[in-house]
Amino acid sequence: MKKMLFSIGLSVLIAGCCSVKKCAETGVVDSKTTFAKEATQKFMDSGEMPGAIAVYYDNGVQETACIGYADARTKRPITLDDHYMQCSQTKGFCGVTIAILVEEGKLSLDDPVSNYLPEFKDLWVQESNVDGVRKLVKAKNVLTVRMVMNHTGGFGFELPNYKDMGGWSRRMPLRSVAATAAAIPIAFEPGTKASYSNVGIDIGAAIVEVVTGKRWEAFLKERVLDPLGMKDSTFWPTDEQLANKIELHSIKLGKQAEWIEQNASMQRPYNDDRVFSSAGAGLWTTVRDQLKFYKMLMNLGVGDNGVRILQEDTVKSILATSTRPEKLGGYSLGLTAPVKDGENEWFGHGGAWRTSCSVNWHKRQLKLIAVQYLGDGAKITAALNEGATKFFKGQAEKNDVDAYTGRMK
Repeated sequence: MKKMLFSIGLSVLIAGCCSVKKCAETGVVDSKTTFAKEATQKFMDSGEMPGAIAVYYDNGVQETACIGYADARTKRPITLDDHYMQCSQTKGFCGVTIAILVEEGKLSLDDPVSNYLPEFKDLWVQESNVDGVRKLVKAKNVLTVRMVMNHTGGFGFELPNYKDMGGWSRRMPLRSVAATAAAIPIAFEPGTKASYSNVGIDIGAAIVEVVTGKRWEAFLKERVLDPLGMKDSTFWPTDEQLANKIELHSIKLGKQAEWIEQNASMQRPYNDDRVFSSAGAGLWTTVRDQLKFYKMLMNLGVGDNGVRILQEDTVKSILATSTRPEKLGGYSLGLTAPVKDGENEWFGHGGAWRTSCSVNWHKRQLKLIAVQYLGDGAKITAALNEGATKFFKGQAEKNDVDAYTGRMK
């Protein structure tokens, strides 16, 4: 892995903030606030932070901040149209495709996975492993669609040796991932514990393929990406798109950020014929595109372009609210979600390289962060979240003032 040190310096304050045109989104009112930039100023000044995009949205009013560089080596400003790997945020896209089929009556969350993938009929649980000797017992509980989509199926995070195969999107077709997973002992009785698993989500995508008779990525494009106008979201970015991607950086607080050529979990080249779609992690996108997806969730199934992807009740019942047993915490279908929905509850997802987006459908609020960081980026993320808190507080105070304007008593 090649690395290159670079110094950002104070010039980022002038050159690094993208132009209004490239960092603007149509159809929203500009909040004219700068909470994100203010929150991260010290990291930009020191060179610890190469660049970031933050979007805070509150019922039609939006702060859109493109701070610093997509590539600080060439001082290329970061923009809403730069491509990036969203990693585990891909899971929510799989969740929506499952929800579509549930809504259409083509499957139930409580259907046995073996109804669609017969290899999962008999599963074995690894009860112990002493000195390399494993004790296996036959699983008693039936593995369901719900379980593979909410990480309670007992599957590991990834298939063995997946990094040796090239990472998330260079393994094998989804149906082959599922077949391989079925042959490996699971860690616990399905439905009794929670363990985060890319494999489980890929099994969900393989089920979509069986039900629809189409490749999962084709169904996703047909029913979600194209209707929402997400023309720049793909598992196979073009060379031109990759030339304008947000570069990956290693963040070490107190030191200059380092450019990284690639991560072992996502190895180059990114768009050759050895790349397969991965529902657990693997979809490339842009902030402009990702906003269309999450605003659709915030609007309870309707995109900002007026196209309905899902019915309101579907979003409320199986995406915005947990589908797990209550004792196992909050998670729905490829999305982090509250155990019980409420006015102050958010749902959404994050990615391995510190991308994240969450929405509150009750208040029509959204918070998006797009970066490509490895290492110690937690404090930068925390700063951007603090900026969001100030933004939403400020909007609430404005709303309170507006509510009393013109009142006599």
